[in-house]
Amino acid sequence: MSDRIHSVTTAPIEGQKPGTSGLRKKTRVFMQPHFVENFTQSIFDAIGGLQGKTLVLGGDGRFFNDRASQVILRMAAANGAARVIVGQGAILSTPAASNLIRERGADGGIILSASHNPGGEDEDFGMKFNGANGGPASEKVTDLIFARTKEIESYRMLDAQDLDLSAVGEARLGDMVVEIVDPVAAYAALMERLFDFDAIRALFAGGFTMRFDAMHAVTGPYAREILERRLGAAPGTVLNATPLPDFGGGHPDPNPVWAKPLFDLMMGADAPDFAAASDGDGDRNMVLGRGVYVTPSDSLAVLSANATLAPAYAAGLSGVARSMPTSRAADRVAAALGIEAFETPTGWKFFGNLLDAGRVTICGEESAGTGSDHVREKDGLWAVLLWLNILAARKEPVAGIMAAHWARFGRDYYSRHDYEAVASDQANALMDRLRSMLDVLPGQDFAGLTVAQADDFAYVDPVDESVSQHQGIRVLFTDDSRVVFRLSGTGTEGATLRVYLERFAGPDEAHDRAPDEVLAPVVAGAEALAQIREHTGRDRPDVTT
Repeated sequence: MSDRIHSVTTAPIEGQKPGTSGLRKKTRVFMQPHFVENFTQSIFDAIGGLQGKTLVLGGDGRFFNDRASQVILRMAAANGAARVIVGQGAILSTPAASNLIRERGADGGIILSASHNPGGEDEDFGMKFNGANGGPASEKVTDLIFARTKEIESYRMLDAQDLDLSAVGEARLGDMVVEIVDPVAAYAALMERLFDFDAIRALFAGGFTMRFDAMHAVTGPYAREILERRLGAAPGTVLNATPLPDFGGGHPDPNPVWAKPLFDLMMGADAPDFAAASDGDGDRNMVLGRGVYVTPSDSLAVLSANATLAPAYAAGLSGVARSMPTSRAADRVAAALGIEAFETPTGWKFFGNLLDAGRVTICGEESAGTGSDHVREKDGLWAVLLWLNILAARKEPVAGIMAAHWARFGRDYYSRHDYEAVASDQANALMDRLRSMLDVLPGQDFAGLTVAQADDFAYVDPVDESVSQHQGIRVLFTDDSRVVFRLSGTGTEGATLRVYLERFAGPDEAHDRAPDEVLAPVVAGAEALAQIREHTGRDRPDVTT
């Protein structure tokens, strides 16, 4: 085979630094000559080569997914991989890929996705490497990948025709075995082991109604197999179930803005009992009951408080973790349960060490990601199934479960304001100004709120003691309300300024007020403090969730 392997001369390409979820760029950037090849070879080199190793490969089916997969397969063969396990049609949801890596004892995997970002030739694409634990590469590994991209001089490529990935079975590329697997089967079997499918089947058989919006993205086949075929939900329960390269022209981000038809349905007179949506690669979720939107922060808290109703978690939780911008609702549950609670930087990789060490069982973040120790990624459909298990066990509607939760733990009224595609210099100037003020903020008033404490969040990993600095500005006011300012690394243009707003109402206070009303003083305080209008030129956020 050696005569079919070529070393192709190349040169470093700017802008190949992986973020919190791998490398994301406009699709046309990835389509440039050598771009995918350089990044792929840099991954292989950074992990000590591929000789004799097994990889998992798949993606969310967005535009260019198929072409990139063929390139990566030929390069894996040229670099000496023994086996690549690839989803049929090069399709794998992110949690399904994580599960396959773990179940098959693979050395890692490459996931092709830009998650909740739009897809298409003029939209976004992404690549990320997951390690042998099934989780996103550590900062140490991503630093090695980036370093390699800056010095790469050549990559290895096998001369070969594209493989037919449409049928399950084995094929060969040179000396490498390519194992094409049903992308849904192993994941569906895992869900059946975790949850009480008999109880959920009985729930649907009793007339319980649901809608699941797959948003023309990867979760469609998974939801159809599990909800409609295995659990007996009515045909048509899963909407927009066929994955499309451009997600049907939509924005596959499950929130009240981008999944508005589903949100409107649930707030209307003919709403079903329950609804959910997932994102491009299947790792996020939105949950709604009849007349009720459940914030991701509240969902994490409710799932943590009720997890023991599902067979996999019947023995109790070891701990709960949340990202720093996520509301403190989960902390209150952990305190009541007498288990550990962790506050980490944004990015699922920060949960990996805690999960691997057995310190936490459930974790989540306000950006609609929730998961547990069953894989090492957030998992949208898992969260939906845990909700269904809880609804089946408690025999209460979502609104009743939420009211009971707040009556016990209090309610963290919460919202996130996103200012998208802000010029990077403007966004950085806003953050730099806030950092320069941190020492003098305590005691100052902003729109009637007095700062109690403020910091630039830093995290010391309790497992490996690694340190992550500059993870977002936290400001706590004397009334226990909180605002967090952070620049997101998941967009592909400019910077996204995220402002997280939180105000606590104790168990004995009113829990049925409109969040906008409750949070209005915090919004005013955040604006006065950060001077958002002056720095961004925006009168209002682009997205409010």
